[in-house]
Amino acid sequence: QVQLVESGGGLVQAGGSLRLSCAASGSIFSISAMGWYRQAPGKQRELVANMPSGGRTNYADSVKGRFTISRDNAKNTVYLQMNSLKPEDTAVYYCYAPSIYTTAGWGYNYWGQGTQVTVSS
Repeated sequence: QVQLVESGGGLVQAGGSLRLSCAASGSIFSISAMGWYRQAPGKQRELVANMPSGGRTNYADSVKGRFTISRDNAKNTVYLQMNSLKPEDTAVYYCYAPSIYTTAGWGYNYWGQGTQVTVSS
């Protein structure tokens, strides 16, 4: 059974930095893409950044130039380095993998449990 487990959230002052990590565990052969979404109170979940396997990264306009997504395929882990944080970045951040190939075949739509990021002004 595949699980995505996030870590690295917390409370930080505006202008500060945090680094989120998400590790996929299980009998995994490959992961097509990994990314990050976030959901603020009263708002819809939105894409923050994603990184296809071997492809170009994509960022929400609101985080371009401040956030950087990276992957360690050997560790089945994706990271989100968040710099110059703003109060409007406050949200629960979720790791997402649309498809993962395991010993049981392809599985789809994997989400982590979420990690809270709070940016104080």
